[in-house]
Amino acid sequence: MIAVQKKKGEASIFSKKQPSIWQNANFIILLFSGAVLAFGSKIYELALPLILYHVTNSPVVMSLMKGIEFLPNLLLAMFIGVFVDRSRKKAWSLWTVFLQIIILFVLFFSMRNGTPPLILFYVCGFFLMTCSYAFFNGRASIVKLALPTEMLTTANASFNFIFTFIGIMGPAITGLILMFSSLNSGILLTAVSFSIAFVILQFLKFDEAPSLAAREGFWREFKEGWIELYRNQTLWLITITVIFMNSTAGMVDTTIVFYAKDVMKLSDAELGLLLSFAGIGGLLGSLAIGRIRHKWRTGVIVTMSTLLTGLTYLMLFTNENYAWTASAILLNGFLGTISSVCIWTFRQESTPHHLIGRISGITGSVFKLSMPFAIFASGWISEISRPEVVFLIAFAGNLIIFLFCRFSALWKK
Repeated sequence: MIAVQKKKGEASIFSKKQPSIWQNANFIILLFSGAVLAFGSKIYELALPLILYHVTNSPVVMSLMKGIEFLPNLLLAMFIGVFVDRSRKKAWSLWTVFLQIIILFVLFFSMRNGTPPLILFYVCGFFLMTCSYAFFNGRASIVKLALPTEMLTTANASFNFIFTFIGIMGPAITGLILMFSSLNSGILLTAVSFSIAFVILQFLKFDEAPSLAAREGFWREFKEGWIELYRNQTLWLITITVIFMNSTAGMVDTTIVFYAKDVMKLSDAELGLLLSFAGIGGLLGSLAIGRIRHKWRTGVIVTMSTLLTGLTYLMLFTNENYAWTASAILLNGFLGTISSVCIWTFRQESTPHHLIGRISGITGSVFKLSMPFAIFASGWISEISRPEVVFLIAFAGNLIIFLFCRFSALWKK
């Protein structure tokens, strides 16, 4: 059992009665605009693959679209952060949403006037995901600027709760899309949702001093972000840890659907219900993270969640019983949310205002550095051996990561 440990300065923060976060206008605006954007994004994510499949009847085209959507985060994230730090955050966020609205309307009217070339889908998908990442990078800066430090954990947990809840509604949203007279109506609904969020974001009010970073030169600012990340040793160690945590998580997430269909012989309805347990675990994690962060240090939370997540992979390896598998997936969703919200919040708390864009961009890109290779490897392992072997390898990987964290300086942070 881990002894309860107070963080430095915690007594002074929590000894005073803090105002409710629900009385903070900026939080309400960020929460509701985020919910509307998440709803619209979910429709787009489900509608566009269906449209491509309807046009081409090719799963290869669908998978290529998914790969293209992944590229902006991997290739551009760390550079986007420099521009975020140079800009006024509210204006940056509004422009990124506005550009997505324009792209969505271009797609909608192109499809309405006939079947557009595939290259248009790929280009629009790339720029939609680029703008989406740019928005969320700016949003991380806005949250730090617009909300008091003591509200960051609760705010991030609330944002995660809403996004997870909308994710659980995925099957219902799919049904909604299929009820439309044409699939491109889903693209129109996404554009309308983004337009509503654009209006809501206009009401954000917070102090934002003009950035002086633009005077220093792009590459110098880029280097400054890396120097700050390395200087913040706790965040640096967390970043190294997350690279490998995301690799094992990516392997499991990729394999679980194949495992459920090929080994457990589940129907589509049973598979949908099984995967929804991850969302339920995520919701529970969002509700619990505030208390957990008050009791334990960031390093302890990251370290122990790594070990416990590894045990959920071992659960998947040991038994293919439906209830047992659902329990493992629920616990995995719970622990993943605890770890993610803790890391996001610590990154905001420990990063200077003028560097938050660069740090968010660099870490966001580095976090996913090894995921494509791990996902590719998991497919080959399942093909050559059995999908259960992927779960065992992921468990071993998390055990090694845990030992690294436990005997590094991270454990004491």
